[in-house]
Amino acid sequence: MPFRRSLKPTDQTADEALFRGPAPADFRDTDPWRVHRVAGEFVEGFDAMADVRRAVSIFGSARVREDDPWYQKAVETSRQLGRAGYSIITGGGPGIMEAGNRGAHEVGAPSIGLNIELPHEQHVNPYVDFEVDFRYFFVRKTMFVKYSQAFVVFPGGFGTLDELFEAVTLIQTGKVDRFAVILMSVDYWAGLVRWLESRLVAEGKIAKDDMRLLHITDDPAHVLEIVRACDPVENGTTRNP
Repeated sequence: MPFRRSLKPTDQTADEALFRGPAPADFRDTDPWRVHRVAGEFVEGFDAMADVRRAVSIFGSARVREDDPWYQKAVETSRQLGRAGYSIITGGGPGIMEAGNRGAHEVGAPSIGLNIELPHEQHVNPYVDFEVDFRYFFVRKTMFVKYSQAFVVFPGGFGTLDELFEAVTLIQTGKVDRFAVILMSVDYWAGLVRWLESRLVAEGKIAKDDMRLLHITDDPAHVLEIVRACDPVENGTTRNP
């Protein structure tokens, strides 16, 4: 299982240390060895996730409570995906992540949490059946993309937007294909979609067809339909290696 440690409030995370401005001794004494730690984390992650097949990642706010309608919608979405044979991957934390793991756990589908080292320690939610711990955000993000065939993006904040645009960029640039990005909550995402159309498309920053990379819905059953349409097992296609 990958490296895990508890952080004190004054501790630096591995990412923070890596991105700190260079000091005179960093190259000799620190950075070359950090490369080995990063490589080791990739190896451990690949080893831990090697048996994951037909998985969907669910993203969204960690601040959503159990009584929020979108928490309940995330539970139902992961239930439907789990019953259809998909593993569910989340960041392993609270809120929408917990809801995603909960739905999978309740129907006996693999419920995976990719936890990250944070200054305020993130505790894995109780519905994670298989936990993998990471120190580096970029290693963790690689695992989300490599082992998922779809991202279901619920209402969330900066971290959710980061995962959303990372996925869309990889698809647009041809780094992955047959990969669905689904925005859950027409109302929540409508303003962003309008802005993308009125500014990026209108000004030629992206092509009009690029908007087709995003699916938007309120319906868990529609999520399953979209995921199946992009599933190599369902339609006989394969993703790029």
